[in-house]
Amino acid sequence: MGHSQEYETIEWSADRKLTWADFKGRVPESDRAAAVTASGITYRFSTLYKNGELKVDFKVTTYFYPNKSWYQPHLCDTFILGHEQLHFDISELYAQKMRDRLAKKSFTENVKEEVKLIYREILVELEVYQDLYDQQTNFSRDSIQQSLWNNKIKDALRH
Repeated sequence: MGHSQEYETIEWSADRKLTWADFKGRVPESDRAAAVTASGITYRFSTLYKNGELKVDFKVTTYFYPNKSWYQPHLCDTFILGHEQLHFDISELYAQKMRDRLAKKSFTENVKEEVKLIYREILVELEVYQDLYDQQTNFSRDSIQQSLWNNKIKDALRH
């Protein structure tokens, strides 16, 4: 968990699923959405030269932000919670893609910019994929598509 209410975070884990109690944000007035999941990817890295070769050590983490996530209890059920969980899982899937790209990359002395570029590319791809997920599942209303997405993301995630 984070240090203050404002920056409270929940790190993604295959063993811990979201509950409605994790959604602590205030519902915007006149919002028609049933729920919103705020999640994201962060990274940090360090470099060192070993035997004249640049080595990059990195950590990529997926977080859920409780105080930026909200739900309308009268519109929500466990099915919708599953839809929101999958948004978080999709963020982790793209964190894994970032880890893979960083692991395969041959970095130059311009490592900071090279890592930042990979991060930006991942964020764009993640946003497109999250939108596709909502479109294809009709924001969880299409139960058949939701089930297909559940299986697709479960298979794609390495636990």
